[in-house]
Amino acid sequence: MTARDLIPIAVLAVLAALLPLVVTSSPVMNFLVFTLIVALGAQGWNILGGFGGQFSFGHAAFFGTGAYVTAILQLRYGVNAWAGLLLATAAGAAVAWTIGFLSFRSGLRGSYFALVTLAFAEVFRILANAASFTGGAAGLLIKLDVHPANLQFADRAVFYWLVLAFVTGVLLLTRWIQRSRFGAQLVAVRENEDAAKALGVDSLKVKLRAIALSGAVTALSGCLYAQYFLYIDAHIAYGSWISVELLLAPIIGGVGTVFGPVVGALTLHGLGELAKQFAGRVPGIDLIVFGSVLVLAVAFARGGILGLLERLRDRGRGLVTRGAKEVSHAGR
Repeated sequence: MTARDLIPIAVLAVLAALLPLVVTSSPVMNFLVFTLIVALGAQGWNILGGFGGQFSFGHAAFFGTGAYVTAILQLRYGVNAWAGLLLATAAGAAVAWTIGFLSFRSGLRGSYFALVTLAFAEVFRILANAASFTGGAAGLLIKLDVHPANLQFADRAVFYWLVLAFVTGVLLLTRWIQRSRFGAQLVAVRENEDAAKALGVDSLKVKLRAIALSGAVTALSGCLYAQYFLYIDAHIAYGSWISVELLLAPIIGGVGTVFGPVVGALTLHGLGELAKQFAGRVPGIDLIVFGSVLVLAVAFARGGILGLLERLRDRGRGLVTRGAKEVSHAGR
């Protein structure tokens, strides 16, 4: 990576880090933290679905694993929250690798792979809802003990900065993937797996690395969700809502791009909150907004918001170049 690759990420991180110094409202801070958590999970989805072309409908399996493992380790075994976060992230990677191994070794691709991931997430949800170890239908409530060692902070801004640091780190990881040999192999598998194999790419190994990374990042977002809200149950951790959001954010923002998941998460939740304000908290209004934005993106912005902006920029440059040529010819 070059300095040119890092500058946009650094600028975004600095500007975002300054927000708590300007915005002190608790509802706004809650919105920002939750949106960043979704953006982080969406970045995990983007590694597998965006760069690797392996669309998943069940990333809740990884999100929920991260949330439950960190909560159970603290409540049942007294493990420190920071250690629990690391172990839960590793557990998410392990679960993802296992699902990927079973799926990819069987030759599942496309819609078949997507449905398998959805099935795993649903099985996990049913098991978590029934097992006493996970708190059953009542869920798990993490003890409130405000202390940095417990990953609990008196000021919401501190947790915001922590989540932002993880988002920035994953942005750097994604940029590295985009510029690396591994990233080139992922794109080759996405475009034509058979051709990639013919060129010597070990597609199974590449896809397993991608899904393990994707699972780890998504599990990390689940950990942060559990630590911030201090409560999870099966419908929150393994619910279809999180799979949908992690899928929609990169598609809306720009699938297979570095900043697409962040832009998509901010757009979806920003529009959702605006709709709630104007519609008077009508139940499900945010889902209507999500669906409408998705339809518009598919119809008019196939590359997402970033793709649309890039096309508009190129068109503007074309108009400027054409105008310059016309002026030059007129002057001869």
